[in-house]
Amino acid sequence: MDFTPFLTNIVAQVLVALLFVGFVSLIVVYSTHYLYLGRKAKNASSRQPEEYNLPPVSVVIIVHNEAAFLRENLVYILEQDYPDFEVVVVDYHISVDELRDDTHFVLKLCCDNYPNLKVVNIKEDVNGFKGRKFPLSMGIQSAKNDLIILTDVDCKPVSLQWLRRTVEVYRHPRTNIVLGYCLCVAEKGLLGALERYENLTYSAGYLSRALCKHPVTGCGRNLSYRRAFFFSKGALISHYTIPDGADDIFVNQNATGRNTSVSLHKDAFVTVKAPVRFDHWRQMRQHRTATYGLHSFGQKMSGALGGIGLLFFYGAAAALFATALFPWQIVVGVLFMKIVYQIVSFAQLEKGLGEKNFCWLSPLFEIYFFFSNTILLLFPLKYKK
Repeated sequence: MDFTPFLTNIVAQVLVALLFVGFVSLIVVYSTHYLYLGRKAKNASSRQPEEYNLPPVSVVIIVHNEAAFLRENLVYILEQDYPDFEVVVVDYHISVDELRDDTHFVLKLCCDNYPNLKVVNIKEDVNGFKGRKFPLSMGIQSAKNDLIILTDVDCKPVSLQWLRRTVEVYRHPRTNIVLGYCLCVAEKGLLGALERYENLTYSAGYLSRALCKHPVTGCGRNLSYRRAFFFSKGALISHYTIPDGADDIFVNQNATGRNTSVSLHKDAFVTVKAPVRFDHWRQMRQHRTATYGLHSFGQKMSGALGGIGLLFFYGAAAALFATALFPWQIVVGVLFMKIVYQIVSFAQLEKGLGEKNFCWLSPLFEIYFFFSNTILLLFPLKYKK
């Protein structure tokens, strides 16, 4: 191996330095986002339940012309194995003249059979607010219990122990926010694989950062907080005018390493069916990234660590191959170590969070989402007036 070009060329030295920085950055991301989180989730699921006085709980769900989802999923929430809980369903509509489906009749039928179901009927345009924040606030205000668990109407708990496993995390008196995981169920094929991979890596990002005492965001499909804490922080009033971010902005502004915990037991997960069309999936991701601009600079840089490391790593490796300024055998060896460590770490994450068959494709999917997510951030969602 000839090291002469590297020793005499400043460009070669810079490229090798970038390769090293990118490699270290990616190893840190794989270790914290994948390996560490996967092990914590595996240990949480294997741990035996402890005796605990279960406090009353209120589950809050927002619906809007979603009778099909109610028929499919609501009974799994109403039948939870929990001693004292209520389910508050907020049924809202845009205007009196709006064409509505059978949501009202499905809810009425469920109310006749489940006394712990409470329905709140409101119009979204009462105060001119857009999005889910106003009806969500009304649902939490209508709840009678202090512990609030949020989910979506298109989500289904994986177990009848969902409430028990989520509430277990509140044993620590300082816990005011609990972040949960939503497992994505997608159709077979390339789009389904991309959807599941993206959901897994996105969830691993915010869950692992919360485990490291630096929570940034959460997912409203499986999110919990204390009602008193919610209103003591001003609820969602400060950002009512922003259509998105009912979960993201509130958690970002109020979650700390001391008041936030993570529920990683497999019975505490919920599932959601992924969109079957690419444009619907892309729009969902645009809504998710619409509020990233409100994050602090440090949070943005922390979240971009993997992307920056990927750019440095592959960019420097490609330049070193093209210029032959550094022995190609060493560059190939570094590439091999990076890919092997990524696959092993991702396999641990899959095992902990109930996914499978992604670890071998993770290096390729990682590159795709580097470009895809960059485009989403450069061209954010534009709201119609």
